[in-house]
Amino acid sequence: MEWLSAENVVAVATAVVGIVASAGMVWYERRVPRRKRIGYRVQMDNPIGDDVRSGRANVRLGLFDETPGMTDATLVLLRIENDGSQSIAGDDYTSRERHGLTAVFTDRTIRGVSVTQPPGTDHLMDHFTPAAGLSYEDGVLRIPRVPLNRGEHFKLLVLLSGGDVGRGIRLIGGLRDGEVSPNRSTTPDDQPPLFSRAARLITVLLTVCVVTLALIVVLRDDSPPPIGCERGTLKVTGSTAFEPVMRELAEKYEEDCAGATVTVDPHGSTAGVRELAAAGAKSGSGSPAVVALSDGPKPSGFPELRENRVAVSVFALVVNDDIGVKNLSLADVRRLYRGEIRNWKQLGGPDRPVLLVSRDANSGTRQVFQRRVLARGEIANSSLDCVHKDDATAPVVRCELDSTEQVLSTVARLPGAIGYSELNNATGRRGLHQLTLDGHTPSVEALEHGSSAYPYREIEYAYTFGQPPADSLASSFLSYVSRGSGQDVIRTHGHLPCGTPVGLRICGEG
Repeated sequence: MEWLSAENVVAVATAVVGIVASAGMVWYERRVPRRKRIGYRVQMDNPIGDDVRSGRANVRLGLFDETPGMTDATLVLLRIENDGSQSIAGDDYTSRERHGLTAVFTDRTIRGVSVTQPPGTDHLMDHFTPAAGLSYEDGVLRIPRVPLNRGEHFKLLVLLSGGDVGRGIRLIGGLRDGEVSPNRSTTPDDQPPLFSRAARLITVLLTVCVVTLALIVVLRDDSPPPIGCERGTLKVTGSTAFEPVMRELAEKYEEDCAGATVTVDPHGSTAGVRELAAAGAKSGSGSPAVVALSDGPKPSGFPELRENRVAVSVFALVVNDDIGVKNLSLADVRRLYRGEIRNWKQLGGPDRPVLLVSRDANSGTRQVFQRRVLARGEIANSSLDCVHKDDATAPVVRCELDSTEQVLSTVARLPGAIGYSELNNATGRRGLHQLTLDGHTPSVEALEHGSSAYPYREIEYAYTFGQPPADSLASSFLSYVSRGSGQDVIRTHGHLPCGTPVGLRICGEG
């Protein structure tokens, strides 16, 4: 039957649990608290002598500093109350002695006792006499069999010496068909709870039931797969800097759209654009199932490629932690990559030769770096291992690597190395740190709040060969990337989606 779904069964079961819990708590309120019960609370335990070893410095002047044996005096206010639902008579106490209860003050000696009671209960004072069992010895106070109506209480103000505040205080005794137990310790200024413990438990259980039902309603996924899901295979290539984003988006699309396979195989922005163009030329007519990601606009000479602006990416210069430099001016960065600065001591760093770790010519990250930061190309490649010069005439060591990951691991490994990377990939890496440029920090958040002074950033483009059909997997996937869940993934990986208000403005500026 359609109504007998797992969600409906859980919802009905949760409602039943709530009803049973409510009924159980009503029974508990009516039956269990009918027992006789005496509760006690220590409402005050304060030092009044200067030598009390409480660890709290204080100054007290007067009798207690002058009386022998009272410099470590303390005052305890003990509240004893009938907090059950039945009255307690004198013969309800089970003690075999004249007294009904015994208060024990650990490691302290009782010097005096004062009894107080609330207005309207003056009759209680008749029971506090030595003949009725009121007495004390050392740290033991014997309390008479005081009858207490429901809700009545009395207080004992006890003067003690010989021990620290906070030492153990216990009330010992028994009741026929009842119990003597400690209550929540409160001070005289504390407000009593508005609801009983059972009432609070009912409230908690009902709240849990309601929240559980709400979660079932909210999390229940009755929606059909996203509109426009397509079957088939699609290849995503191009930018290695944007690879983590595309891998997660591909996995999510495959989960939401059965029958679709999206493979991510990046080799650099320029290489991806060329691969797309070659696939389009080979297909003859129509748009091949290939999407190429590029850090920045495609090179000239590919008029048949159609662009989709996806996100704004922020990039960062990174240096090995051995180099203490935190900030570089654009002028100094350009001098570094022209080979004019050969040792870090020229920039206030340690005596280390400069090692330039760059990306290969197919890299969009490198092209953005040259276009946005250097305003020109880098010096020639001079090393295969990023350590030794293969060209003795080269001013500095400069090597080229195939991926962002290779650049980051190499910079982290080689003292004196500097490189560049997409910001999120460079964040949290051990062995290297990011540089600010002219005091501007690489930050997507700064872009969102209107700051555009940081130069090393670029739009991430997704290219297709011509306009793919509306019912193609390529068109469906690109729509998925630009929708809500796709934008969430882009933002999670540290990029600014072009679909946001600020992203629209920046992506529109180009």
